[in-house]
Amino acid sequence: MTATAQTLRPPSRTLMFLEGRAIHEFGAFLGALPLLSLAPRGDGHPVLVLPGLVASDASTRALRAFLTSKGYAVSGWRQGRNYGLREGVQDAMVDLVQELNDKHGRRISLVGWSLGGLYARQLAKMMPERVRQVITLGSPFAGDPRSTNAWRVYEWASGRKSDEVDPRFGGELAAPPPVPTTAIFSRTDGVCAWQGCMEKAGAQTESIEVESSHCGMGHHPAVVYAVADRLAQKEGQWRPFDRSGWRSLAYPDSHR
Repeated sequence: MTATAQTLRPPSRTLMFLEGRAIHEFGAFLGALPLLSLAPRGDGHPVLVLPGLVASDASTRALRAFLTSKGYAVSGWRQGRNYGLREGVQDAMVDLVQELNDKHGRRISLVGWSLGGLYARQLAKMMPERVRQVITLGSPFAGDPRSTNAWRVYEWASGRKSDEVDPRFGGELAAPPPVPTTAIFSRTDGVCAWQGCMEKAGAQTESIEVESSHCGMGHHPAVVYAVADRLAQKEGQWRPFDRSGWRSLAYPDSHR
C-alpha cells in the first residue's frame, strides 16, 4: 500500500497524544529481555545506530546495548543531539562510516531511527562499498516532509527548510539504497505518516510492520527482535523477513 507525497497527512492529534505509550513500551522491552535473548547472535560486524531529531545517543542506548550483547561492534553517532544537517554533520557521519569500516575491515550495517534513518539511507547511497545493509525505524523517506508532526521542529533546530534537499547527500530521498534495506513502520505512529515510512518490496528491499509508537520504536520488543533478525543474516545472503509461525502474531501483514 502506498500513497503519493501530496496525499499524505500528518498523524492525528489522537495518535500524537498516544505517543506517551513509549514509556510503557520501554517497560515491555525490559520485561521481554528473556525472550529477546533468543534472537539470533550476530557475526561481529560493525553496526552504526543513528538517533532521531533532537535526540542523542542516549535515546538509542537500550538498542545498542542489546545489539552489543548479540556480538556486534556497535557505535552511536557521537555528535550529541541530532539537530539536522547543520554545518559539519554530514562530513562527520561520512568520516565515522569510513572509520568503522577501516577499523573492523568489514562493511557496516546502518540502523537509523526517524531522521537518523534518512541519514542511513543517504550514507548507503554515497558509500555502498562500505555499507552492508540499512534498517530504518519510522523514517519518513517516501512522503512530503510536512506529512510529519515534526517538520516545524526540524526547521527550527536545523535552520533549514524541511523540503530542502542537498543533492550532494545521496540524491533523491525516496530512491532505495543499492544495498539490502528494511523499513520498519507502524500504522499508529503519532509523528510520521506511516505510508511515508514504507519501502517498496523488491529483490533487496522490504517493509516490516509493527504496532508501536514513534517515540518508543527504538526499544519496542518487536522492533528490537526484527532488527536483530535482519542483522544476523550472512552477508550476501539477504532474504525478506519471515512472518510465518509465531511471528505472524507479532508482525501484521503490511499489505492488508
